[in-house]
Amino acid sequence: MKFDYNTTRNELILAEYGRNVQNMVKYICELEDRQERNRYAQAVIDLMGFLNPHLRDVADFKHKLWDHLHIISGYKIDVDSPYPKPTPEAAMIRPKHIGYPQQKIRYKHYGKTVEVLIEKAKALEEPERKAAMVQGIANFMKMAYVTWNKDNVADETILKNLAELSGGELQLEENVNLAKVEFKPVSNRPANNNRGRNNNNGKNRQNNNNNNNNNNNRQQRNNNPKQRH
Repeated sequence: MKFDYNTTRNELILAEYGRNVQNMVKYICELEDRQERNRYAQAVIDLMGFLNPHLRDVADFKHKLWDHLHIISGYKIDVDSPYPKPTPEAAMIRPKHIGYPQQKIRYKHYGKTVEVLIEKAKALEEPERKAAMVQGIANFMKMAYVTWNKDNVADETILKNLAELSGGELQLEENVNLAKVEFKPVSNRPANNNRGRNNNNGKNRQNNNNNNNNNNNRQQRNNNPKQRH
């Protein structure tokens, strides 16, 4: 008996569609009638969309399915596609490298956004708008500090860091009250689960008591000869 193992079969070009789809595409390539190839190709496209429903969330997913059909066929299928036929050369083109921003952040728990906001606030000329923006930046800095350090922070520390980051150009009064921020750890179990568990424990204890009472009654009947007869 000859066994057919995956190691002896042709390599799957796009594994997410499976071997059956690949065999269907190979069969379509061998058909001589062009209309028949078009009809079978449309059926395979529908099947590919059914096998990968997540592609429906991709923009122009039909175009992607037709491109995958050509790729599975090794760019050999000859059908009337509603989209331009892809080429092997286009698949070999690598996207341009996206350089990682090499920016130095003085206080990483505040992030780069705070530094950008400080520069924008320094450029403002309207006193009232500038004061409101500085107040908002300080409140955000306090929230960011508590988020990363999981501890309360004094307003004096925030005001000192604000003056350092702005080069002394942005300052608030020392007696200003920043927004109150507290770190609240996430509870491990909700209260509803505890109540349900307590109810289950109560039912289990009641069932155990009933079983013990039944065993005691059965033992008393066995010890009493009158009850046995």
